[in-house]
Amino acid sequence: MVHPLFSPEIRMMLAEKNAAGLREFCEELHPATVAEALDDEFSPEQIWEVISNANIRTQASVFEYLTPAQQVLMAEKARPQMGELLSKMSHDDRVDLLRRLPGRVTESVMRLVAEADRKDIATLFQYGENTVGALMTTDYAWLPGTLTAAEAIDQLRQEAPDRETIYYIYVLDDPSRRGDGSLAPRRLLGVVSLRDLILAPRHALIRELMETDLVTLRHDEDQEQVAQLFARYDFLAAPVVDEQFGLLGIVTHDDVLDVVREEATEDLQRQAAVGPIESDYLNASFYRVWRSRVQWLAVLFVAELATFTVMEFFEELIATVVVLALFVPLCISTGGNSGTQAATLVTRAMALGFARPRDWKRVLRRELLMGLALGLTLGVIAFVRGSLTPSDTRSGPRKVKEEFTVHVPAGTELPAQEVASLWGGKSWDVSLAQGTPQTITLEKNARVRLPEGVKTLTPPEPVGGEWVYRFPTECEVRTEPVSRWRLGLTVSIAVLGICLWGTLMGCLIPLVLQRFGLDPAVASGALVATLVDVSGIFIFFSAAWLILL
Repeated sequence: MVHPLFSPEIRMMLAEKNAAGLREFCEELHPATVAEALDDEFSPEQIWEVISNANIRTQASVFEYLTPAQQVLMAEKARPQMGELLSKMSHDDRVDLLRRLPGRVTESVMRLVAEADRKDIATLFQYGENTVGALMTTDYAWLPGTLTAAEAIDQLRQEAPDRETIYYIYVLDDPSRRGDGSLAPRRLLGVVSLRDLILAPRHALIRELMETDLVTLRHDEDQEQVAQLFARYDFLAAPVVDEQFGLLGIVTHDDVLDVVREEATEDLQRQAAVGPIESDYLNASFYRVWRSRVQWLAVLFVAELATFTVMEFFEELIATVVVLALFVPLCISTGGNSGTQAATLVTRAMALGFARPRDWKRVLRRELLMGLALGLTLGVIAFVRGSLTPSDTRSGPRKVKEEFTVHVPAGTELPAQEVASLWGGKSWDVSLAQGTPQTITLEKNARVRLPEGVKTLTPPEPVGGEWVYRFPTECEVRTEPVSRWRLGLTVSIAVLGICLWGTLMGCLIPLVLQRFGLDPAVASGALVATLVDVSGIFIFFSAAWLILL
């Protein structure tokens, strides 16, 4: 987007070749503001022209705040400058950038990087994506435990410009060698905060000031563990160690915020039955977004086909009591909504560490009571709505496209009676008793609604000892309406059962998925709704079968 204040000024300075103004713009404002002003409306060549007027450290800071797509384009367009810029970037950020670059570009850029930086990049590259190792940086402040507080502060003054953070200073042991002769990471002895170091007596030793009761991360842990640890202890940074407690690097709070945003985005996408999309929505390729969406949609579509099988099984019931079809969307949406609610609450509780698979009994007991309470509440509303259904709707109209005849005993009149609808319209009905022979024998008392504009039947034709009435096309046959109270009871009981079932499925499926090592977020939306839809239709028509037939 165009920055309303800075973007026009940048373009003017570029046109005027105002190097001093561009340097002041880059160095006086926060790097995030500079990157925002350069977002989307400037080509990679123009961005390089703007930031090249600043010192290399400022260039690296601005570059880190650019969008991933811009970073990739700039790396491809100006490879020679990338070597020096990478050396000033945060260690973890430059590894993330190199992971996104095409292989040929990565190889070209790596040739421009100093040997020490290449080794550091190679070390971080070996850790798998979405692990703590891939998230950490090796750019941390450390001291030996034999220094005094005054000596430590003097040394930090020299190290601080090249360190990502100095709020925590890690105290390390002397170096040791592995069995193969290579140097092992220095063992972590403790940590001292910058606050404690500044307030300590000048001659106090670091080993006397350091905190030895440490909370650490393993390099092979999932990155979700980082967010939970930082939320629990309010850390600014946390050390990452290996099996021998050697310090490999640190994870800082700004990287944790990125993890939280990434994990929250991924969970929301999974809840909506979308596979994780690594880049942002607008910059992701059409094919990637299509593939992420169609995979789950196809699975859920096939699952929803089961509703067809269930309704086919109850075809006779639907034909007999047509009004039931009107309540199908109401009932299945109730199950999907209640299931999604429960699944979302349980999944979020699990993500925050408040619920685990071993707590399934407590979760089940809580949601069982909640499902009953919610079902009873919605059931009362459903009973009122079902019982207020008009008689015409409860009678189950069936359109007859062709002419048909009705046989009655000779002398039986079938007069048409005027009927007014709720909306002020009028029509004419002819009543037929149960058992009256027509195309098929009526199983219930019925009324035949004549087509619009037709008010009477043609006189009957005597055939033997019967009179035969001919009914025109486009008539509606309306059977005897079901009881309003039984219909209301059917809908209310179905809603109670579906709501309870949806709540139970919504709380249990995430627990089961996590128990088997799967992401419970996939159960928080469309999956639960689909499963409950199919079972909800079965519950609804089963209740109708028992009460109405």
